[in-house]
Amino acid sequence: MTDTETRVIRVVAAPRGSRRRPGGGGPRAGVITAFLTPFFLPFVLFYLVPVGYAIWQSFRVVRRSGGQYGTSYTTFGGFQQYAHVFENTEFWSSVGRIGLFGIVQVPVMLFVALIMALLLDTPLLKLKSFFRIAVFMPYAVPGVIAAIMWSYLYSPQLSPVVDLLNGIGLHPDFLGPGAVLWSAANISTWLWTGYNMLIMYSALQAIPQELYEAAKLDGASNWAIAWQIKVPMIAPSIVLTTVFSIIGTLQLYAEPAVLRQISSNISSTYTPNMLAYAVASGNNYQQAAAISVVIALITFVLSFGFMRLTSKRAGL
Repeated sequence: MTDTETRVIRVVAAPRGSRRRPGGGGPRAGVITAFLTPFFLPFVLFYLVPVGYAIWQSFRVVRRSGGQYGTSYTTFGGFQQYAHVFENTEFWSSVGRIGLFGIVQVPVMLFVALIMALLLDTPLLKLKSFFRIAVFMPYAVPGVIAAIMWSYLYSPQLSPVVDLLNGIGLHPDFLGPGAVLWSAANISTWLWTGYNMLIMYSALQAIPQELYEAAKLDGASNWAIAWQIKVPMIAPSIVLTTVFSIIGTLQLYAEPAVLRQISSNISSTYTPNMLAYAVASGNNYQQAAAISVVIALITFVLSFGFMRLTSKRAGL
């Protein structure tokens, strides 16, 4: 019997738990740890720790001892801060306002993004590179800068658009009580349509071309191919962009905060995030933390609920 045959017999006869897996062992685990540490360390320090601290603060309350001129201290207060949140009419007004914003703005934005992605994917469109860059370019503009740019276009004293519309008999008030919410929605749509379009367009690029060729052989038009093949095939990307949009809607802050500087119809509690910031600015950090936790829970319920609903309809 050769040495090789002897080694094979020893390996086969060895207990299962004592065999070394190919490629396994300490060195490989060390390499994996070395590659993952640069991600997990900032993730823990700058995400998990602040979230945990906010949750901990939301269960704290400020007490005062010694009368009016005594000292104040923080102590555990249970769900007292959350009770104040749910009793706060300004909080529910901001949630209702942002809900109306999302119900209108999100479908409009995603529909426009879908149309642009389908146009970009069709062979009939010329100058695709220019079109793709032009639509995606607003996403490269920071949200605050975009809000300042649009504030100039909304301002009755400065806007050339308002002057032009006034000259033809129209007198728009983009910052009025009935329009300022949709002015903010227009800024968000301008900012994020290109981003969502790029996600959908990337999904369209992954569809096999053989499906289109087979559909054309069956006599399908470009319109039928778009709505009966392309749209169903990229449904997961549409769901993904919808979830991102739901999360972004509940995080709305920059646009109304900038418009507030030129419009008296936006209060400091206009959106849930603005309310949390206003409360924190009044040194009530525990109440602001409770508001933030409630916003996060609402965001989770809505996004997870939407994903569950779409999964059931898709039979997943």
